Amino acid sequence: MGYLRAIINYRHFIYSSIKGEMKGRFARSRIGALWFILHPLAMALIYALVLSEVLGAKIGGVDNKAAYSIYLMAGIAGWGLFSEIVNRGITIFIEQESALKKIMFPRICLPIIVLGHAIINQFILILAIFVIFCFYGHFPTIHWLALPLGIIIISAFGMGLGLTLGVLNVFSRDIAQFMAVILNLWFWLTPIVYTPDIVPDSIAPALYYNPIAPLVKIYQDIILYNTWPDTNSLLFPITLSAIFLIIGLVIFKKASAEIVDEL
Repeated sequence: MGYLRAIINYRHFIYSSIKGEMKGRFARSRIGALWFILHPLAMALIYALVLSEVLGAKIGGVDNKAAYSIYLMAGIAGWGLFSEIVNRGITIFIEQESALKKIMFPRICLPIIVLGHAIINQFILILAIFVIFCFYGHFPTIHWLALPLGIIIISAFGMGLGLTLGVLNVFSRDIAQFMAVILNLWFWLTPIVYTPDIVPDSIAPALYYNPIAPLVKIYQDIILYNTWPDTNSLLFPITLSAIFLIIGLVIFKKASAEIVDEL
């Protein structure tokens, strides 16, 4: 309750920080916030061009020439939310060293700022995807109403993992470098640029125990297949999200007083 009260009391500080960060990030850019959309869409376009046009990757059961592109963009949207929260969460305390030493505010505000920034980016990206898919002739259905479920679970999982690693990274800067490698490997172990049915039996268990795979699948099921998420597959990532959130908050509480001294 103490953290919740701090977040409520400092909500204007959190809001102004998110707003200032979004403005400052592209202050000298001519197209500004459009880069939030162009980066993941360009990545999806490159993969779609290479894998769909050159290697002939296709999605079975979907009568749409752009099915693979839609599948890819949906997966990248889900993964992008997770990776942004984790990556920023790992480095946020180090990035804000000056603010932590000069300004008195609850340190829990920093992870919340990361979360708020990532969710805003996510909604901007989903809006862009919505417009692009309409040009493909693939229109949203009522199933899109379930997208917030994916956003909430991915945010909780990313927040728990990012907070845990963010505190540890203050005491050992190798954490950020190590996780950069792990996240890159994690991306390729998640069915984003490929479908689960093409995975060899020898590595199929890796997908089963990959907590982000069913979360990315929420996006793919809703956006491409126009179906409701498989709630049975979400028990494992939801449980893991709760565990990491608890661990992250416990570690943060114990190390909070020492964070500034270590920076």
